[in-house]
Amino acid sequence: MQPMLATKGTHVPTGAEWLHEVKWDGVRILADLRPGSPLRMWSRNANDVTVAWPELSTSPLGERDLLVDGEVIALNDAGLPDFRVLQDRMHVRRARAAEQLSRTVPATFMVFDLLRLDGEDLTALPLERRRELLSGLGLDSTWQVPASYDDGPMLFDATRQQGLEGIVSKRRSSRYVFGQRSPHWLKFAHRHRLSYVIGGWRPQEGTTDRLAALLVGEVTADGLLYRGRVGSGIGARQSAQLAALLAPLGRADSPFDDEVPRVDARGTHWVEPVVVVDVDTHGTARNQRLRQPSYQGVRSDLSRKDLS
Repeated sequence: MQPMLATKGTHVPTGAEWLHEVKWDGVRILADLRPGSPLRMWSRNANDVTVAWPELSTSPLGERDLLVDGEVIALNDAGLPDFRVLQDRMHVRRARAAEQLSRTVPATFMVFDLLRLDGEDLTALPLERRRELLSGLGLDSTWQVPASYDDGPMLFDATRQQGLEGIVSKRRSSRYVFGQRSPHWLKFAHRHRLSYVIGGWRPQEGTTDRLAALLVGEVTADGLLYRGRVGSGIGARQSAQLAALLAPLGRADSPFDDEVPRVDARGTHWVEPVVVVDVDTHGTARNQRLRQPSYQGVRSDLSRKDLS
């Protein structure tokens, strides 16, 4: 059982047939409570993650049969949902450790869809009706129902100004199809474009010379610190261009001033850290690795010194 997914949109839709929701920077969860069984929480990849969220794993509706879709979030020091805050919690599989973390890093379950209630399958109903039924359940504590909005462009601008992740636009008439990436749900993320220095590159698997990913670093007061691999956005043309640009810059050892994980260092061709590239990213995880980075091009107008 895997959740329905949104398709990346190109422009925020308008019109009465659409509603719009905040895109939360959290962990997608399906929560399933069946008669005679304890509540189970399932990850996007259909893994049972109930033990990781003890404060959320008891339904506020008691033993009432239900299946809901939503996102577990936690707030950072600025009061904003932040995926990095959840890093220490999302992979915990020991109950005692999860209980301790629930007190120091409390989470909230933002429930945005109702798929089954009292034994009735609701997935064939229009989203608008499912939302009406969900809103009528009175969830307002550790489980909450986030608001939906009629004006998508307004919400997109507001979430960008507030530092939130983005929005999701959904057709009011859309039915729920498990495991489908639907064109009736569109996602719009506020990505961040920043400049990084190339410190190495990795070849495509099975080759030794076709560039498939860059290893990039951030210029800091402590030197050039490793921030991860960037492979998305590097097609055949970009690969050839980058390979030609980096060929004369080869060196024997890593140019990063901190340790590159062995899994990333293995097979890497190290280069002198002088080429600057732009990368779109959703920020960094708690280990300071870039989240969902995408290569955007070489910044020939910038040098490493310009980033310090």
